[in-house]
Amino acid sequence: MKKKIINPFICQGYESPEFFCGREEETKTVMSTLYNGRNITLISPRRLGKTGLIWNVFHKIKSENKDAICIYIDIFPTKNQHELVNMLGSAVLSDALSKGRTLGKRMLDVFGALRPVVGIDSITGMPNVTVNIDPAQSEMSLKGILTQLNRLGKEVFVAIDEFQQIAYYPETGTEALLRSHIQFMRNIHFIFSGSKQHMMSEMFLSPQRPFYQSTDILSLGPLDEETYYLFAKGFFEARGGGLDECVFHELYTLFDGYTWYVQSVLNRLYEGYKRVDAMEQLRDTVMSVTAGKAPQYESLTQFLSANQFALLKAIAKEGVAKELTGKAFLGKYRLMGASSVKAALETLLDKELVYRLNDGYIVYDRFMDLWLKRL
Repeated sequence: MKKKIINPFICQGYESPEFFCGREEETKTVMSTLYNGRNITLISPRRLGKTGLIWNVFHKIKSENKDAICIYIDIFPTKNQHELVNMLGSAVLSDALSKGRTLGKRMLDVFGALRPVVGIDSITGMPNVTVNIDPAQSEMSLKGILTQLNRLGKEVFVAIDEFQQIAYYPETGTEALLRSHIQFMRNIHFIFSGSKQHMMSEMFLSPQRPFYQSTDILSLGPLDEETYYLFAKGFFEARGGGLDECVFHELYTLFDGYTWYVQSVLNRLYEGYKRVDAMEQLRDTVMSVTAGKAPQYESLTQFLSANQFALLKAIAKEGVAKELTGKAFLGKYRLMGASSVKAALETLLDKELVYRLNDGYIVYDRFMDLWLKRL
């Protein structure tokens, strides 16, 4: 049965192209790159829609080729190579089971050495598989998984999200290991996606790294404002309401076009109002969301030192902070010396509370940014 969508402004997961805004050119670019035998890397900060784009690409690929196998894994929670291989193996087997008994049984037989355990996902109700690979066999298991996928005689598309995580693994050769296997897998096409721009650029553009110039690179920016407005307005008008263009512009500008934050506010505006035509409606909604997150932010910042918290507030109030150790910035926000700011910044970057752009630093969570501005 087709799922009934109550609120068209989806904040989690992917439903269908109907609820996915824009990215037509990006979708075409990714699909054309993969179809023509090249791998691709997507780079952008979080909350800009990389994952949604990947699922939109997969949806279109499967609509054109029902036999295509599309595997998505987010490796952000993994801490080592062993966990990566376990996650990939589980995703491959779960996808095979979802495609029917024949392929599922075939893959379970092939990957019997991975010690698969079949269960039912408590949320989706779909069959899933978890594997528990011996850490000592991780390298051979990774090669085995990719080799078997390559031999299926089907087009296979694998997306590895937050790919920069492998740079933190204790095993120093994971990048080289992956690259050595991937370059021989003619039937498997890869999407590498990451949110740490400088690290991803280093991994794929530095001559010293195994993945140097091995993929096309696509950097995502915010959605086009007019495209996003027409998309959003259509849902309000479909139920006899409306969305004022000036109000939407204020919303888009407030969050610099970062999709997830704009989408979150649109979701609540759609929930609360049939017609949105006043700035007060937007401000009340944004304040409500921010206030709801305040306990979470208070708890999080309790673990910061006084210097770290002071720098975080300063970056929020500055908007895009540039010369953090310059006399002007230090004096304006009454911060400690340059060395203290450098140490505090390193911690904030490590905790991903602050994100580095080409032109400066911002608070990563834009709702937290608004909360800090009000302190």
